[in-house]
Amino acid sequence: MTLAGAICVFFLVIKGYKLKKWYDCFYVEFGENWGGVNLGMFFITDRNSSVHTKNHEHGHAVQNCILGLFMPFLVSIPSAVRYWYRRVKKPNTAYDSVWFEKWASDIGEKWVK
Repeated sequence: MTLAGAICVFFLVIKGYKLKKWYDCFYVEFGENWGGVNLGMFFITDRNSSVHTKNHEHGHAVQNCILGLFMPFLVSIPSAVRYWYRRVKKPNTAYDSVWFEKWASDIGEKWVK
């Protein structure tokens, strides 16, 4: 995951986006009003992302350290599918209503304190 993140962020930096640091992770702000995506120790957020979103993406980085090779199957793919489902169907549920998203938010919030 971190290798994929490094490659993605590398290309964004080459295109002129600024590399920033959020606690133990590096990130780039790209686009508008879409949230964020975590790729190991790197993440990408929109330009308007909140502190909560950055902490949440940092939480996914910690999950990646804990879950290792299982991260894509237990968190990343389900999270991506759920993100797009929520964009299309707009269900009336909290974003953190599923265990892996709540866990990422909880870890992220605790990690930065």
